[in-house]
Amino acid sequence: MENLLKRTINDLVTENHVRASVLYYFGVKFYDYKTETLAEVCSNHGLKAASVIKALELINDDKETTQRQLQSLPVELMVEYLKHAHYLFVKKRIPYIAQLIDGVTEVDFRYKTLSADLKSIFPLFVQDFIEHIYEEEDTFFSYVSQLSRFLKDDVPSSEVFYLMEKNSVREFALDHEVHDNEMEGFRKFTNNYTYCDEADLHIKVLYSELERLEKDLILHAKIENEILFPKALQLERLVKLKFHDLSKSN
Repeated sequence: MENLLKRTINDLVTENHVRASVLYYFGVKFYDYKTETLAEVCSNHGLKAASVIKALELINDDKETTQRQLQSLPVELMVEYLKHAHYLFVKKRIPYIAQLIDGVTEVDFRYKTLSADLKSIFPLFVQDFIEHIYEEEDTFFSYVSQLSRFLKDDVPSSEVFYLMEKNSVREFALDHEVHDNEMEGFRKFTNNYTYCDEADLHIKVLYSELERLEKDLILHAKIENEILFPKALQLERLVKLKFHDLSKSN
């Protein structure tokens, strides 16, 4: 603990770029305090050093939810898990990257044009991304939730029958494939997130975060494609069987 407190912010972030995001969530933009020690930053911001260090150490603790664990969840909990992931993307990850881009000022001449382009392109990506996930929640997630509720007799059969006339899991799946890798353009734009050794620390952190975001979005899409959609298809089949049984009993 003492060793971390004595080190400068620049040193800590250079060693592990993800630490910049941890500091950001504590209200510290690393590029404004590069020469200060962690102890000085904690003192000046009224932060508990132990809490900050614990958060910094957690990023090395790989306890992410595995796909096998998600596979065991019922479909309604899968939907809630994915909604929470959407919330984290929209409220934490994307705003953090946006402020990194906005904070780019003095950079190596090789990155001046690129950083200026990112400032104009990233907001467009954010707008499209937010529209996509909200549409997904309002249509597909809502559809799946209604099917699940119907099997528990929580929704009138007429309401679900009308929904199924207008929607199908297969149609949602086909539409989802179009949005599978929304960040492919950024990867090409930044030459696979590679930078030269002389690049500013700010650029290194920014590229690392863009790459992390793309990997997490790809994993998110994979979870939807390989776990949620099959579960939703099975759910849809069960609903159709229930309608069949209801029709025979009438």
